[in-house]
Amino acid sequence: MLRRLFPLVMIALLLPLPAFALSLDQAKAQGLVGERMDGYLGPVENTPEVVQLVRIINQQRRAEYEKIAAENGQTVDVVQQLAAQKAYEMTPSGFYIQNSAGGWVKK
Repeated sequence: MLRRLFPLVMIALLLPLPAFALSLDQAKAQGLVGERMDGYLGPVENTPEVVQLVRIINQQRRAEYEKIAAENGQTVDVVQQLAAQKAYEMTPSGFYIQNSAGGWVKK
């Protein structure tokens, strides 16, 4: 069952984003944002632009997680955890991820 969710979670992590002065890829490459342990994005730097980007992306991810969960008879928590695992795996070396203590570390 969980294996069927992997492709759907990947889609959720790669949702098209509205035009921002700062794209998600740029923000990650610059070390401004990182992947949290709960399947959402987190600001490494708390500037208004970064916080807004994180908020909008997390809203989109939440909506997609809810959709995936409903379609597959799973809880949103299960989908979030699967998404977090995939995001950590996909994060390139040198980019930020959240550690178990809640801090930011480079992968």
